[in-house]
Amino acid sequence: MVELRLLVAAAVILGFLFSTSQSLRFELQSGHTKCIVEDMKANAMTVGKYSVVNPDEGQPLPPSHKLTVRVTSSYGNSHHYSELVESGQFAFQAVEAGDYMACFWAPDHKPPTTLTIEFDWKTGVAAKDWSNVAKKGSVDVMELELKKLFDTVTSIHEEMTYLREREEEMQDLNRATNSKMAWLSFLSLFICLSVAGLQWWHLKTFFQKKKLI
Repeated sequence: MVELRLLVAAAVILGFLFSTSQSLRFELQSGHTKCIVEDMKANAMTVGKYSVVNPDEGQPLPPSHKLTVRVTSSYGNSHHYSELVESGQFAFQAVEAGDYMACFWAPDHKPPTTLTIEFDWKTGVAAKDWSNVAKKGSVDVMELELKKLFDTVTSIHEEMTYLREREEEMQDLNRATNSKMAWLSFLSLFICLSVAGLQWWHLKTFFQKKKLI
């Protein structure tokens, strides 16, 4: 029993190392944009929540405290868009692997205002709502831990496969770059030798015409 609990705990810790959860609070001046990038593998689940912090608690948010949010993939596909809102959330499954960008834009305002934004972005195992899983499935604590363990191990395996594929892509890119650099070096050497030969021929012809040699 104790060994199983330790195994579950270790797997969950590893799973959260391979998944990400960003909880941020940042300032955004009116008329400016701030983008946050998250690297995700294909078919990974991601959820995000954002809200403008009220500078005066207990009072309604000022009309100037609105923002526009867009979440796009590295290929430019839009997965979420909200215009002039105080808060919002998004959830989707990544179609392609790569960098996903969440951009926040505050409309221009006179006089300039500064918005404080809270943003919580989770991917992978961290994005799964385990409380809903427990309610829907009517499972006990141990069964829920086993479900977490299975999903965590699956996430680790998928992440390792993704990292291996990215490593192979980088190795192919390095080999292609090295090959191009080698050809460029030979071409540069050939051009330098050709220019030197032409200069030598020109000087020799010039001195012969002047009967200096």
